[in-house]
This record gives sequence, structure tokens and C-alpha cells, in this order.
Amino acid sequence: MSDCLFCKILDGDIPADIVFESDTAMAFRDINPQAPTHVLIIPRQHISTINDISAADQSLVGSLFTAAREIAAKEGLSDDGYRVVMNCNEAAGQTVFHIHLHLLGGRSFDWPPG
Repeated sequence: MSDCLFCKILDGDIPADIVFESDTAMAFRDINPQAPTHVLIIPRQHISTINDISAADQSLVGSLFTAAREIAAKEGLSDDGYRVVMNCNEAAGQTVFHIHLHLLGGRSFDWPPG
């Protein structure tokens, strides 16, 4: 999608601090981090919201979580723990309409969030 910020990052039109790449996903540091480690993990395929995920996308969405596990290990978060979040639509805090996981770590998190 030509107006999607994350698609522009995928295309190399907008720079990002990339920490992970695979055939299905890319991950980069959030420019407005909410924790000492805050990485966004996006699929290479544009899907606007969780509501737009189809049964055919199961493997793709699963690859985002596999990437989260790998990045968390690389960042030294696996033992202490980390949070993975995906927001859906504006009321839940989604600001870029290209599905993405937030990988957050490096501090303690309260429950419930928000």
C-alpha cells in the first residue's frame, strides 16, 4: 500500500533501525519506545488489522511470534520475561494500519495494561 508507513519501511523508502529480517517478517526499533527494549515486528505482506487476517495467514502470523522469540533471546529478554502485544483499531491504540507486534522488555510490566 503506497500510503502505509510500514510498507514504506519494507520498501526502504523510510529508514529504520532493523534488528531482524526473514522471508516473511521484518523487525525494527520503535522510534517512541515504551520500554528499554521496544521492537515492532511486521509481516512483509500488508494486512491492515487483526480483523483482516484470514485462515490463509496463519503461518504468516505465526512467523511474527517466532521472530519475537528469536529477537527476545538476542536482546537478552528470555529469562526475565517480555511482553508481546498486537493492537486492533484506534480504540485499542493501533496507529499504523499494518498489523504488527510490539515486543517490549527490559522493565517490569503491570497487569492489567493501559
